[in-house]
Amino acid sequence: MDNNLANNKEEITGTIESDFVFNHEIYGEKFYTFKVDIPRLSGTSDSIRVMISERLLMNGGYAVGDKVDITGQFRSYNCYENGENRLMLTVFAKDICRAEEGGNKNPNSLYLNGYICKPPVYRTTPFGREITDILIAVNRSYGKSDYIPIIAWGRNARFANSLEVGDNVKIYGRIQSRNYQKRVSDDETVTKTAYEVSINRMELADEDGEDIDDDE
Repeated sequence: MDNNLANNKEEITGTIESDFVFNHEIYGEKFYTFKVDIPRLSGTSDSIRVMISERLLMNGGYAVGDKVDITGQFRSYNCYENGENRLMLTVFAKDICRAEEGGNKNPNSLYLNGYICKPPVYRTTPFGREITDILIAVNRSYGKSDYIPIIAWGRNARFANSLEVGDNVKIYGRIQSRNYQKRVSDDETVTKTAYEVSINRMELADEDGEDIDDDE
């Protein structure tokens, strides 16, 4: 595996649902953001934000409605918006190509290897489902880290609740989007989108990087 993807690898397959919007330029290289609609087995879908270099878009002729495969990383950025700082989460594309019709691959697959950086928060829903929220720091090159919010359900929620700050975990799951209403004044609300990782499987790694079984 590419060393840049060793701790953080996302593979998505979906349909481009928004135009490419200029985001920033660094060292003469321009970056754009757009959204990809990714289907779930339940019949709903997730709308995932992607950031991409114009170099990857050159000669691709990509447009809204195209079905694409994207490989990259799930990254976090500090964003100053409307007078406040917030954490922006996005897939940083390292490769893009047109998706083959009839493919059977998982359309939304994420692997993270990181460290618990806040105490887990365990709770139950009104219907009795167990949930634990955790935040992990995933190391990136040049001393940087990405801070990724994670949701664990059921058995994984109970296991996640036993973790401590500093524990090294490996997480396999998918990115999901969730719309919510935010009140901006007494008579106005706006719709916002939150992104988080839903866990399929998680493992605790020891100091040598070997997996520790989480069976009960």
